[in-house]
Amino acid sequence: MICELISVGTELLLGNIVNTNAQFLAEQCALLGLTMYYQSTVGDNPERLSQTITQALDRSDVVILTGGLGPTEDDLTKEICAQVMGFPLAEDPHTRQRIEEYFKNNIYQEIPDNNWKQAVIPQGALVLDNDNGTAPGLILEKDGKRAILLPGPPGELIPLFTHQVAPYLEKLRPEIIRSQMVKICGVGESQVEDKLLDLIDQQTNPTIATYAKTGEVHLRVTASASSQEEAEKLIKPVVKEIKKRFGDAVYSTKEEESLEAAVVRLLKKHELTVTTAESCTGGMLAARLVNVPGVSDVFREGFVTYSNKAKRRLLDVGKGTLKKYGAVSEQTAREMAMGGVFATGADICVATTGIAGPGGGTEDKPVGLVYISCILRDEVTVQRFQFKGNREKVREQTVVKALDLLRRSILASYR
Repeated sequence: MICELISVGTELLLGNIVNTNAQFLAEQCALLGLTMYYQSTVGDNPERLSQTITQALDRSDVVILTGGLGPTEDDLTKEICAQVMGFPLAEDPHTRQRIEEYFKNNIYQEIPDNNWKQAVIPQGALVLDNDNGTAPGLILEKDGKRAILLPGPPGELIPLFTHQVAPYLEKLRPEIIRSQMVKICGVGESQVEDKLLDLIDQQTNPTIATYAKTGEVHLRVTASASSQEEAEKLIKPVVKEIKKRFGDAVYSTKEEESLEAAVVRLLKKHELTVTTAESCTGGMLAARLVNVPGVSDVFREGFVTYSNKAKRRLLDVGKGTLKKYGAVSEQTAREMAMGGVFATGADICVATTGIAGPGGGTEDKPVGLVYISCILRDEVTVQRFQFKGNREKVREQTVVKALDLLRRSILASYR
């Protein structure tokens, strides 16, 4: 089944807001086993919107439109889509009542007249009640084609899609689609593909799709079958083979588990506490860990020692070390990690120091040079990296490598 996405709104074209809805819907449609060839963004212009919808319905089975369902005059998605598909408009008493209740529950003294526009819907459309706003979602079906209209705010769109649209789309497919994610860190995308080339070349069902992230590669293994059990049975040996080929580089097989969450899971499993000592990453590493709910059980403290003075005062890095080797060196990274453990009594400390740029580099120590150190049970590991990219990219890559070093250090210590 071919699905197409149309994002409506001049603010999207102008770059005033980031189109996170498109990313969310594309991923969800892939999970549902829908094929997507096209995505479009169109402004609040009746003629261009009409042309875009007409073209999409001509080449796709399902068209999902987001935005343009509000109460203002430039919100035209519903009206134009109904016109293109030949649906007359009429007020829906059920939707009108829900709008009244929404305003009453949110303690509004009066309802603006333009909000009643949202109670007018294409006759015969399936109405999707919106518990987080006034604009309902809509599904229009005609001649084997389906248009799904969703409000633009993510806080309204995501619940509507998750609880109402996804089950609707699942029923349209004769077979069950199931996927499992395999997340890999520390191996480049080209290396991952090279190691899996035989599986990819032979794939029919299940299929393997690769997604490159900063410092990571995610693999989605997807199978279709007559039942959920059969689909999972098809997926299992492929995931097992991937894990066998990549070993410790695989940090999770859970869709929702991030790298930092996998690290926190290991820390909790082995009852370990951790401290971070950062220079070039300026607290980004600690922030990633603190993103994980329940991290307070294992996260002891985070140091941001950007200056040499801070490295000496807080982490007891030797004055002689800094003078002889410099702040960006294997020796300094080692002493930062050791000092973090000594200062807090944590079981582990991971430290970062480097030159993020754009200035500050030399011939011996160019921009992008980073040292990452981790200490666990008096054993210190230091890794040297030469990252490419701008300042933000260097820092992001450093954080990912630091989390991965922390993860691998724990695995190695508890074999």
